[in-house]
Amino acid sequence: MAENVGDGSTGENPQVDQPTHFEFDEQSRVAIDAHCAKYPPGRQASAVIASLYEVQKQMGRQTGGAWVPRVAMDKVAERLGMAPIRVYEVATFYLMFNTTPMGRYHLQICVTTPCWLRGSDQVEAACRKVTGIKGWHETSADGMFTMSEVECLGACVNAPVLQVDDDFYEDMDGPAVEALLAALARGERPKPGSMIGRQTSAPEGGPTTLLTVTE
Repeated sequence: MAENVGDGSTGENPQVDQPTHFEFDEQSRVAIDAHCAKYPPGRQASAVIASLYEVQKQMGRQTGGAWVPRVAMDKVAERLGMAPIRVYEVATFYLMFNTTPMGRYHLQICVTTPCWLRGSDQVEAACRKVTGIKGWHETSADGMFTMSEVECLGACVNAPVLQVDDDFYEDMDGPAVEALLAALARGERPKPGSMIGRQTSAPEGGPTTLLTVTE
């Protein structure tokens, strides 16, 4: 799932202020070393996806918004012994990588058929109501939320789904979204999963079989 954005080279928006310096922090160095150690000598390029994700998490820790600036891509290329363009290609191909600055929370709304049939329009409307965001890939005026439209998140049985950063909030509706965003704005992080008390992907209302244990 590629995304054609920016100037066609690194995927960044040319109007975005890119940082001029980046260094791996200790947490990223340890994690990237561990990823590289999984591969034979000379095959460290295989760790590019994991390394970029560590960079994105570091930017989240340092700036409050998880994204991958160009200078960080260059550092990944240097660490893995890759041509920078090869790292750019990976970073701009996968939608899991953000190549422009993000809000503190990334709201990813699934609009594929199962979620749409189950009310993703309500999820979208509630997100816009709370954040004031009008379009897609925009950040709220307070810098708190960035909202994106995404395709299937693979949790169709518990649709509609709202992914916040790496967490899935399932069985959502308008009021549930408003309550979730209010909690996030307060600095709270509600427990991910079904918002109606569903047990994983079981039917609504709880289990109906295997209710007792026999020896």
